[in-house]
Amino acid sequence: MRVAMVGCGGVSHKRARALAGCQLVACADIVRERTEALAALVPGAQPLADWRAVIERPDVDIVIVSTTHDTLAAITAAAVAVGKHVLVEKPAARRAAELDLVVETAQRAGALVRVGFNHRYHPALRKAWRLCAEGGVGEVLYVRGRYGHGGRLGYEKEWRAQPALSGGGELIDQGVHLIDLARWFLGDFTEVQGFAHTYYWDMPVEDNGFLLLKTATRQTAFLHASCTEWKNLFSFEIFGRQGKLEINGLGGSYGTERLSYHRMLPQMGPPETTIWEYPLVDTSWEVEFAEFVEDIDLGRQPAVGLRDAQAVLQIVERIYEVSGR
Repeated sequence: MRVAMVGCGGVSHKRARALAGCQLVACADIVRERTEALAALVPGAQPLADWRAVIERPDVDIVIVSTTHDTLAAITAAAVAVGKHVLVEKPAARRAAELDLVVETAQRAGALVRVGFNHRYHPALRKAWRLCAEGGVGEVLYVRGRYGHGGRLGYEKEWRAQPALSGGGELIDQGVHLIDLARWFLGDFTEVQGFAHTYYWDMPVEDNGFLLLKTATRQTAFLHASCTEWKNLFSFEIFGRQGKLEINGLGGSYGTERLSYHRMLPQMGPPETTIWEYPLVDTSWEVEFAEFVEDIDLGRQPAVGLRDAQAVLQIVERIYEVSGR
């Protein structure tokens, strides 16, 4: 299939290298240099100035939308309206209501939309999900997740610190990944509590978000997203009646991706522990995109779609509401 990209930042470069056999034919960005740099990665890819010209090309089957949050929903809606399938990066919008038109338009056009909650496709998390599905830890009781940025100069001046562009701060940036993973392992949350606050950075959006989420059966997710972590961190733990799964690291500056499986023995005491490490190149981008291609081939709704994005954003909005943001 032939792919076009709208938004040519760092994530788009990862996408361009992981198209699972598809061909990048065109791309667009508001910054010409970024457009040209991305097009240069793929022989024959055409850099264009206007994203509308990209999505209207008859030789485009799939559009990847990777822009600032304020334009994600509008560009996705325009792409599906002309019959293109879309992979839109998380969080897919600034607020859940922005996706209502996208849902309606995609259904009317028969177009598929996948939301790029890419962390589901990291090998340690996929292995953990399979172990849970196979009963490896028994009934899942609760999960605990932490995700944090290290510090960098000028953080408070980036577009993510501008609410009109981002819709919020750390909670809508890294926090949505944690919420999506918690929903993946536990299901829908019926009770939402939490707090978002700016502790350090001089910016109008939060730099920390704390969440306590509960399902109808009282399974609980305790989550913390932070950009005052100072050392990049990813940690996600799944606790069951018969054991625990612990994922640490995502590669790169987050450290080697690792899954630890602690299986409780009948006599209790120290658990039987198995550890898998994934030190090689991150394959999650290609695995995710290959599944989307398969979705299109089979006419199958993506595993991570617009309704998932809306459910995540509704949780974020609730925390912002109770925090006075």
